[in-house]
Amino acid sequence: MQSKVRTAMIGCGGMSRHHIRQMLQQQSTTEITVLCEPSQEQLARTEAEFEAAGVPCPPNEPDLNALLANYELDAAFIVTPHVYHHDQTQACMQAGLDVLLEKPMVMNAIEARSLIEIMRQTGRLLTVAFPGSLSPNIRTAVDLLRSGELGSLLTISAVVWQSWRQGTLGSWRQDPAISGGGFLFDTGAHMLNTVVDLAGEEFDEVSAFFNNRGTPVEILATINARLKSGAFVTMHGNGDAIKHNCKSMIRVFTEKAILNTGIWGELLELQKDGETEIKPVDTPPSLGVWEQFLAVRRGELANPCPPEVGLRMAKLYDAIKASAAQNGVIVRCDQFGQ
Repeated sequence: MQSKVRTAMIGCGGMSRHHIRQMLQQQSTTEITVLCEPSQEQLARTEAEFEAAGVPCPPNEPDLNALLANYELDAAFIVTPHVYHHDQTQACMQAGLDVLLEKPMVMNAIEARSLIEIMRQTGRLLTVAFPGSLSPNIRTAVDLLRSGELGSLLTISAVVWQSWRQGTLGSWRQDPAISGGGFLFDTGAHMLNTVVDLAGEEFDEVSAFFNNRGTPVEILATINARLKSGAFVTMHGNGDAIKHNCKSMIRVFTEKAILNTGIWGELLELQKDGETEIKPVDTPPSLGVWEQFLAVRRGELANPCPPEVGLRMAKLYDAIKASAAQNGVIVRCDQFGQ
């Protein structure tokens, strides 16, 4: 393995620049070798990030096939609109690259199953860039829940809110053909994924309601669900919250404890039976999803968010959409992505 992981950044929009700022703090392990961005406006903004960090901006090759043919690379970080995720990930893995893929993994469960098969055929690493699953807080929470120390899972309650509707007007995020969904499938995908990760099992049935608030995609969403074990899950997404708000909360109730966290893994608190107050849990710091991906790639960490977790989330969202389209009719999840 090279001393630095030679990486292609596929897509250079606002979220990509967020990741690039973190990656530029990790130059001892990371070389951003080439960019892949067709928009000159987004490319100029990305060049400014490298300039601010005092680092030469890599070349830009907007044609992904040409990029894969002409550059020696170890990995790709794909941060593009959702509809492109499947085909771009397929191309990169078939070219021999490990892939960190921005959320949500794909548009539906059928595409998720396809990527799992491609991963198996190529033997490459595929990690979905959910900061929740890749955070030490959620990994610690999962370990606690699986250990048996907290007893059986009873219920999970999750909520996320953001002033998303106004902030995404006119963008691809409100075009369902490109985005695959609305607030619940964009920011809310973090909630779906982290709840799926914490639950650690398949969903059995769901009932859901959507309100589009005059847009082509869901802005408000409520979900009631039951896991295969019989535990209950409620989720609430509000993408039309007051301005400058983007927050979350997850409560996990077990037979012996209450666990508090957030959809991005932004905190972890625990109160055990017999204790009088909830307390923070000590966890190691993280520089973000890229650092965790490199740890997985080096074999230091089991893949916390493989495509199988992406499949479980995709099946859940497919079932949620089907229920909402029928005004909350209970839908079984195991019929999706077969």
